Amino acid sequence: MFKRLVIAIILLGLVVGSLVWFKFFRDEMIAQFLSGMVPAPVPVNTETVEPVTWAPGIDAVGTALSVRGVDLAIESGGVVRQVLFAGNDPITEGQHLVQMDDDSERAGLAAAEAALKVAQAEAKRASTLSQRGVGATTTVETADAQAESARAQVAQMQAALDGKRLTAPFSGEIGIPRIEIGQYVTPGTVYATLQDLTGMRVDFSVPEQQIDALRLGGGVTVTTTVGEMSAEGRIVAIEPRVDANSRLVSVRAEVDSPAVRLLPGQFLRVRINLPSEEGIIAVPQTAVSSTLYGDSIYVLRPGEAAEELKVEQVFVTLGRRSGARIEVVSGIEAGDRIVTSGQNRLTSGARVSIDNSVPLEAPAGE
Repeated sequence: MFKRLVIAIILLGLVVGSLVWFKFFRDEMIAQFLSGMVPAPVPVNTETVEPVTWAPGIDAVGTALSVRGVDLAIESGGVVRQVLFAGNDPITEGQHLVQMDDDSERAGLAAAEAALKVAQAEAKRASTLSQRGVGATTTVETADAQAESARAQVAQMQAALDGKRLTAPFSGEIGIPRIEIGQYVTPGTVYATLQDLTGMRVDFSVPEQQIDALRLGGGVTVTTTVGEMSAEGRIVAIEPRVDANSRLVSVRAEVDSPAVRLLPGQFLRVRINLPSEEGIIAVPQTAVSSTLYGDSIYVLRPGEAAEELKVEQVFVTLGRRSGARIEVVSGIEAGDRIVTSGQNRLTSGARVSIDNSVPLEAPAGE
């Protein structure tokens, strides 16, 4: 019995020892195999850093305005008798647009003119009697004052009558009528908008930190988000104060006649063009990796073997942005070859292969 127990213990120990030995042997073989494996080079896009001519600018958003534009309003209340225009009609300065009911004003003007004739006749009679020596001077003065009062009453009634005939203050294109014939309207009621579209302006704002870059006559480029229209213009006015709430300064620019018509109120993207600078290091924004530790760019370095390339992660200081490129103030130099895409699979020291078959930026015009 004891002999069999000893044999069982020995066999169990052999089995356990074999399993333990096999585990350590397997782990050692796997480690040796993995240590001998070399990761395949990571395909990346690259670009050689070269100094460029930098065209800096200030980007803003603006609103299109016509060179002249107003909301036309009713001057005196009453009933609308005639609407003499239709939406989008071309309008000339002084053109009759709306006629209000003016019967009461016409009657009042006729009565004032009649009273003026009577007052003028009385003044003339008093003057004649005074010249003959049978009339008092005070009578002449009173008659003249009454004539002047009657004349003022005629002018007042004429102004009231003119207020019932609404005309265009300038030439332009009129909008959709907002009143109807027979409608009673009150003073101040807007009946249409009139816009002079022969010239356009754009209002926008820039941060107070960039005020020094603004100057009258400075060039701007405006683009629309619809139709991809672009036009050039120039700054014509800069607000001489900064808004205390937003810390922005308002700017107005005149825009040259674009190929596509702009409409007042349209949203525009504005770029203020600043003087060009030479010798600036600028790279595609896709080449920059941003982390909590800072901004970095992968730079190609020669490897240990011939024709082998590795990458080095270089931390850089960034500057201004323009389109798809960003200025690099320090960290890389002209002549460095950098990775522009594919760096999400890279670490410093990784082997890479260059594959520029797919362009990073589409050719112009596409």
